[in-house]
Amino acid sequence: MNRVNELIKEYCPDGVPFQKVKDVYTRVKGTPITAGKMKEIACDDGEIRIFAGGKTIIDAHEKDIPKANITRVPAVLVQSRGVIDVVYYDKPFTFKNEMWAYTSEDIVSVKFLYYVLKNSIQTFRDAASGMGSLPQISLKVTEEFMLPVPPLEVQREIVHILDSFTLLTAELTAELTARKKQYEFYRNKLLTFDNSVKIVPLADIADIGTGSSNTNEGLEEGKYPFYVRSQEPLRKNEYEYDETAIITAGDGVGVGKVFHYVEGKYALHQRAYRIHINTPDVLPRYYFHYMRSAFLPYIQKTMFQGSVASIRRPMLNQFPVPVPTLDVQKRLVNVLDNFEAICTDLNIGLPAEIEARQKQYEYYRDLLLTFAETGSTLMTDRQTDRQTDRQTDRQTDRQTELSAIKLIQYVFGYAMLPLGKVANVFRGEYITKKNTKEGTIPVILGGQEPAYYIDKYNHDGEIVVIARSGASAGFVSYWNQKIFVTDGFGYEEKSELIATKFLYYVLKNMESELNAMKRGAGVPHVSGEMLNSIELPIPSLQDQQRIVEILDRFDTLCNDLSSGLPAEIEARQKQYEYYRDKLLSFKELPK
Repeated sequence: MNRVNELIKEYCPDGVPFQKVKDVYTRVKGTPITAGKMKEIACDDGEIRIFAGGKTIIDAHEKDIPKANITRVPAVLVQSRGVIDVVYYDKPFTFKNEMWAYTSEDIVSVKFLYYVLKNSIQTFRDAASGMGSLPQISLKVTEEFMLPVPPLEVQREIVHILDSFTLLTAELTAELTARKKQYEFYRNKLLTFDNSVKIVPLADIADIGTGSSNTNEGLEEGKYPFYVRSQEPLRKNEYEYDETAIITAGDGVGVGKVFHYVEGKYALHQRAYRIHINTPDVLPRYYFHYMRSAFLPYIQKTMFQGSVASIRRPMLNQFPVPVPTLDVQKRLVNVLDNFEAICTDLNIGLPAEIEARQKQYEYYRDLLLTFAETGSTLMTDRQTDRQTDRQTDRQTDRQTELSAIKLIQYVFGYAMLPLGKVANVFRGEYITKKNTKEGTIPVILGGQEPAYYIDKYNHDGEIVVIARSGASAGFVSYWNQKIFVTDGFGYEEKSELIATKFLYYVLKNMESELNAMKRGAGVPHVSGEMLNSIELPIPSLQDQQRIVEILDRFDTLCNDLSSGLPAEIEARQKQYEYYRDKLLSFKELPK
């Protein structure tokens, strides 16, 4: 802002001239094209964009556009009918003849025009003639519009400042969009259950009904919320229900998309449904999240398709609802409520940030684009608010996947994942004993005991080895030293998902299943592809460590020859033999 003031004082200290748009910018023509023709030539890979008024925009190939007048330089497009607005576009485009566009040899000047017209858009909308949904402005309204024309140096600085605000808002909006997609991804992951979870029809766990009010009974202000069939409720001074319920639209465009969660008194439209959970086995908030995730795909298959899409009562009655344990439901609600707050609460998170940045942008846009025709400018010396240096943390697919896994572990206690996803694969090398030198490094063919010893190794540290072929195919062993793996598959931890020792215990527990995977008529073997696809229960790393510590203690108790039961058995055996010898040693009676 101070920089703009300095430039104005330097280049136009006595004020800024105002000129008509038609005297400063070059108007370019569009192309005569019908709606039918646009539908015919529209394609996904077209190099030319065609604006047809309002929100109608297509891409097409230049060869298919009749009498094309293609604008190949940055220009400002005036949408003159229906939706009155302006668009800045810097790629090749054209438009229907009922619209118009302006350009200039200086790109900065074109962008400056866009910001000026955008700042004055209400003036154009007030000048529109016509009633209803198709207001229209004449060419003269734009041509005769008086705009400030400061020197290019001033325009450039103003464009730079406003572009920065626009970019920041775009980044924040993209971030919010990404977070919403991330929320939906996690929600769908968390709310997909296996066959171990009981499924019940909605009618078994809820009271279902409709309201008795009509839309025309709604008020702008009232004591109670009045839920109709849209995302925004109305108000009423009378209520019909006092309960906790989930509300969904019964017909219209909101079918399967409009959901409300209400606690307390409310009124309800006669074509909206209330779902009141009537069992302590289901948390209403859990059901609310589940319905938002699964109801739309369900009713799209069963919905009555008349002139207006609608839901019939039996569809709701039969809607299948998984009922996990209450602990799982509570954790699901905790996770999904937090995501929802970040994505949709207007008082916190990104929406509030975007709204604040938009207001800040509009304030400085108005300030920057307010000039005096004569005398001093209307600019002030207010300093800009401290810019938020916000760098968005774009998660990679891997990071997103890991976050989803951790959420599933938090809610359900573990996640079922294929071996190939949780462990790094190490494939052994084929060698023969006669081609190696004897040494101290054990050669692992797959059995628990080394086959022989050589003087080189191909792995050092923790590893789980699954024998690949022969009678021992599928046998699981654990090593934590220098070894040479030959006819086997080695699996090592991925530190963010699994500990190697835990992996060993899980696979050892599945050894009979691995052995059953052997194929081949001659020498049986298991394939790496089959091994990588087996599903393993993976709890959090903290739980894995706890399990490993317990199993290690049992292993020591049962297998270590210096302690535990084996040593006890050996001592008892020696004791037994001692007393056996004692008890069975008799003196011969004198003859």
